[in-house]
Amino acid sequence: MTRTGTTRRRAPLRARLRRDWPLLVMVLPGALLLLVFHYVPTLGNVVAFQDYNPYLGDSALQALVNSPFIGLDNFRALFATPAFWDALWNTLSITAFQLVFFFPLPIALALLLDSVLSRRVRTLVQTIVYLPHFFSWVLVVTFFVQMLGGAGLLAQELRQAGISPPEIMTNPDTFLLLVTAEVVWKDVGWGTIVFLAALSTIDPHLYEAAAADGAGRWRRLWHIALPGLRPVIVLLLILRLGDALSVGFEQFLLQREAVGRQAAEVLDTFVYYHAITTGDYGFGAAAGLFKAAVGLVLILLANKLAHLFGERGVYSRS
Repeated sequence: MTRTGTTRRRAPLRARLRRDWPLLVMVLPGALLLLVFHYVPTLGNVVAFQDYNPYLGDSALQALVNSPFIGLDNFRALFATPAFWDALWNTLSITAFQLVFFFPLPIALALLLDSVLSRRVRTLVQTIVYLPHFFSWVLVVTFFVQMLGGAGLLAQELRQAGISPPEIMTNPDTFLLLVTAEVVWKDVGWGTIVFLAALSTIDPHLYEAAAADGAGRWRRLWHIALPGLRPVIVLLLILRLGDALSVGFEQFLLQREAVGRQAAEVLDTFVYYHAITTGDYGFGAAAGLFKAAVGLVLILLANKLAHLFGERGVYSRS
């Protein structure tokens, strides 16, 4: 029974399949990708509770079955490793810093581009700021080395002016600023896509009515544009918090030797150097499972906070 007291009959499964088969076919590749590369590998988390040895069988499945179960020993070893806590602290610090100084920039850029009246100028600026997203981290780090490194353009110009150039690419004290600047240059334009799409859904008559009532540009921004963006901002913020412990692997791996482990070691590089290269797969799986558990907790907390502010979040309340 529905709330109005009438009975709504669902169409038979065969009829629904016949009706929706184009949509199902369209979704099938993404579903298979998610299943093969996300859900099936999740079964491998059992390695975190084993003394896993890949040579205990002719296949990965046999090695998984034959490896002895050791309970929480991998987690005890993980939490007793000082380098793990250093990597965790670096990861959280970088995430918090970028959350404050990077996350608002795509919103500001989207608002700025949306205010540009000339479509040609807007398209040109969008193309320029989107382009770095498609560069690999190898190219991005190389670009920054050529510009800010000890033999880079900035250092050469300062030396010609009789000024000793600062250490930027090899200074662990400013490494947090460096990696954030690299992320901004690479991804701030790409991050505006979702916000521009959200701005395009706002009824233009609201702006016209506000302008007719005497609202200036800033008032229209504050009372129309930002409230229209708020659901998207909350959703992306929740997803960003859920991925808080994954600040990147390649970017930090490329610069780890230049600034040292204390500054550049994050959880992803910690797993690589302390588990993958040493063959201690159970230890690495324990670190990965811990990271996933913390991410899940952060998503649940952020989603609960979104509900308290009246937003839907990732999933709505039952």
